[in-house]
Parts: sequence; C-alpha cells; structure tokens
Amino acid sequence: MAEEDIKKGLAGVVVDYTSVSKVNSDTNSLLYRGYPVQELAARCSFEEVAYLLWNGELPDQQQLAEFTARERAGRALDPVVKQVIDALPESSHPMDVCRTAASVMGARHPLAEDSSREANMAKATDLFSAMPAVVAYDQRRRHGQGVIEPRDDLGYSANFLWMTFGEEQVPEVVEAFNVSMILYAEHSFNASTFTARVITSTLADLHSAVTGAIGALKGPLHGGANEAVMHTFDEIGIRPQESLEEAAARAKAWMEDALASKKKVMGFGHRVYKHGDSRVPTMKAALDKMVAHYGRPELLGLYSGLETAMDEAKGIKPNLDYPAGPTYHLMGFDTHTFTPLFVASRITGWTAHIMEQLDANSLIRPLSEYVGPEERHVP
Repeated sequence: MAEEDIKKGLAGVVVDYTSVSKVNSDTNSLLYRGYPVQELAARCSFEEVAYLLWNGELPDQQQLAEFTARERAGRALDPVVKQVIDALPESSHPMDVCRTAASVMGARHPLAEDSSREANMAKATDLFSAMPAVVAYDQRRRHGQGVIEPRDDLGYSANFLWMTFGEEQVPEVVEAFNVSMILYAEHSFNASTFTARVITSTLADLHSAVTGAIGALKGPLHGGANEAVMHTFDEIGIRPQESLEEAAARAKAWMEDALASKKKVMGFGHRVYKHGDSRVPTMKAALDKMVAHYGRPELLGLYSGLETAMDEAKGIKPNLDYPAGPTYHLMGFDTHTFTPLFVASRITGWTAHIMEQLDANSLIRPLSEYVGPEERHVP
C-alpha cells in the first residue's frame, strides 16, 4: 500500500453520516441540528440545547418544563458516588474523578444493561443532571469544603455555579457560563466523540462509551488544552492591576521566544477549521464581559499579546479553549477543573452520537498496514 494511502489520525477520512452537527471549515460555521451555535448561545439556555441535541428540535414550552423538571430532580450528589470520590487522592486529576464517577453511576443505574432508545435517553439525562455535582464537589473537597446541595429554583448554569461556590452569581456570570456550556456541547466526530462511537459500535452500554470519551478528552491535544492556556498565562505571570498594554507587551515577547525555541503553545489552531475556530468570537465576547465585570484588564492584555504574536508569526488563530480558560479562571474555577467543565457540557453531544450510532450501527473496525518483520519462527 502506498504511503499516501495511509491517513494518519484519520485526517480527511469521512467514516459515517451524522445529523447531530455540521462543521463547515470553508465558511467557519458550526451548526447543531441545523442551528448556528452562536444563535443558540445568544438565545437559548443550555437545557434547551441539550434537548435539541437529543431530540432534533428545540423544545416547546411544555416540553422544556417537563425536561427541566426531570433535570432538576437528578442534581443531588449520590452518596455512594461521593464515597468513591472521597476515596480518590486529591493528587488525582479531576478528570480521573469524572471518569470514575461516570463508571460508578453506570454500574449503579437501574437501566444499566438496557440499551433501548428510551433507556439511553434516561441515562443521558441522568448523567447530564448529575455530573455538575461531581465537578463542583471535587473542586470543593480540594479546598477542604463540603457538598453544597443543589437548588431546584435555579437553571442548570446558575445551579452549577451555586454548587461550586455556595453563592448565587450575578446574571452576567451565569450568562457567560451558559454560553461556554453551549459552545462546548458538540463538535462532530472529534476524538472523544469518535471514541464514544467506537465503543458504542461494539454494543457496549452508554456509560462505558461516556467513560471512554472522558478518557480521550483528558489529553492536552483535545480537552486539556483549556487548562494548558492558563498554565501559559501563569508561566508569563499574571499581575493583577497591571495595565492591558503592559501585559500585552510581556505576552508578545514570551510568545516570540516560545516560537523561536519551537515550543508548542496550546489554545491555537484546529484540525478542522481553516480560518479560525467559529466558536471563538462568541466565547471571546463572554470573556470581555467577565474581564470588565471582575476588573481584570491584565488578563485581556495577556490574551491579546499572545494572539497577536501568534498571528504575526504563524497566521494561526485561537481555538475555543483559548478564551474559555481565562473566563473560567475569572469565575473562580481551579485550572484543573476546566476540562471537567468540558465533560459536563459534552455529555450532551456524546450521548446524542451514542444514540445515533445505535440507530444504524456497524462495528467500527479499521484496517492497518503491517510494517513489522516478515513471518519468522521460534528456533
């Protein structure tokens, strides 16, 4: 087989059909079930977007009320799941906690071995409802704090923030968090989604597929990039009260040195988009609002300095992780909690793909080109 026939990383390979989302690299557009993601982020709650991804249409008022009631009823942290989290060392990465919690929730689910459409919808909704409590408690326990019980009078995003910080957040913060959840919800056949579909193709259960997807998302070349962005900011040095211009100059100099030494800088470039990640303008607008709300212009200076230097040197644009990282930092999330926030959001997209895979399943089993020794025999 000719070397050019091998598609390393499956780059450019179309492996199946999907009606969940469309990434158009030429027009830099991302559609969820046909709706531009920036319109959904501007006009919808995350609950509405979850419903859309699973059902194909936005909910009417009654459907949303029923769905919201079901989601709010499942928000509390399962005492057994809490025991498992407490048994994990605080030195373990929060993504390990999410992965373990998803597996435990799957083993304990009353419909664990039922993979009907109805059962999978129930399991997807239960994961969607329960994961915020896992992420919130894991951050709190690392600070010596206990569980904050959920509130059923708050929407998904407001309640997530409440369970994490124990304070009701102002509407601007809730809105920015809601935007991030919507933007992270789905992105076609990315690495973690494809992992979930591969596992599902074996007819393994939904929680197994989600657990595998979380493992794929942990990697810095996929979901872990939003954490890496803040590590870059930390390396440059975050100096509160520094002017935007001073921070930008330091960041630009850091980037020039990093590129000269061929250092890989996370948060820039994307396998799919040719002209920049279509989600960035919406997330950047949310970041701008958070910078103004918290009075932290130095973060915007670091952001713009790095972005400008990368664009001038390489012409490479930021991806979604780049504005999302500092936005979460401003809200008070620990850096190693950023990717678990991605998990809580992407559960919706993963499970939509899991159900779609089962609707027209075929075992995913590609071939490989062998380049090892020819046949030989044991002496």
